[in-house]
Amino acid sequence: MRKFKNFQPKGVIPATLLALNEDFSINEKESRRHNAHVAATPGLAAVTVNGHASEVHACTFEEQKRILEFCIDEMGDKIPLINGVYADGSHEAARIAKMADAAGASCLLVFPPQSMSMGGQLRPEMAIRHFKMIADATDLPIILFQYPMGTGLGYPFETLLRLFEEVPSIKAIKDWSNDAMLHEKHIRTFQSLPRPITVLTTHSSWLMASLTMGAGGLLSGAGSVIPDLQVALFEAVQAKDLAKAQAINDRIYPLAQAFYSPPFLDMHNRMKECLVMLDRVEKCVVRPPLMKLSDAELKRLREALSAAGIGRDGAMPLAAE
Repeated sequence: MRKFKNFQPKGVIPATLLALNEDFSINEKESRRHNAHVAATPGLAAVTVNGHASEVHACTFEEQKRILEFCIDEMGDKIPLINGVYADGSHEAARIAKMADAAGASCLLVFPPQSMSMGGQLRPEMAIRHFKMIADATDLPIILFQYPMGTGLGYPFETLLRLFEEVPSIKAIKDWSNDAMLHEKHIRTFQSLPRPITVLTTHSSWLMASLTMGAGGLLSGAGSVIPDLQVALFEAVQAKDLAKAQAINDRIYPLAQAFYSPPFLDMHNRMKECLVMLDRVEKCVVRPPLMKLSDAELKRLREALSAAGIGRDGAMPLAAE
């Protein structure tokens, strides 16, 4: 049963990681421990599961269902949960949406279908049909995941406006346009519509700059490691306390540089290794084709954690000293 009815996606929303055993099976005990640690952070609006950060690309439908179920069991009475909808086909996306609704999710994060990468931007009716099929399957609010246009999976600006008009259950976008000028246009336009659409930035490599443009929140895998710093930064920007925001951003900077350096695909692999270093999960295992990081990169991550002042219990206890 859905506990948090009429959830409106905004504010600080971490996307959690997935702990795995050496045989690549899901380590439920450690995944629960990680999710509980993140969810206990004061100031969060929600937590996202079955997203990029939890290697959803490598998880079966049954595994995604189980992940959502144990996350609901672990923290679903404390905070709203957003469930990713990662599927190439619209029927499968609708099936995942129905499952998430039945399990008790409060919202959906809908990824663009990879099948649209070869010219789907020229066929806006494809995107509209995809989202309408999901909306027909559930009345859960939807966060549309906006990719960079260069990937072939980003929705053109005019298509987004049509989607917002024709699919009223879309309440927000997770904006990864990776284009500062377009990102600001999204913020200024979408949040000022007659039915406002919240822009949740996921530009975690330049988070402070993005938030100062006026984004209504953030949805970030880095929040699996530094949820308290993200809350503090968001609140400082909202309060227009530039000096405080800059000081917090100075601590985020070394980790942002470490997480999002090439190859970009290793970002969540790096975050998982940081959780091991912080004794928040017992081991880092990723499913192929992702691979274990080099010793040199692990050293760089340790140095970044040290430079940011992150401890086992988080960043803010140290900041208060």
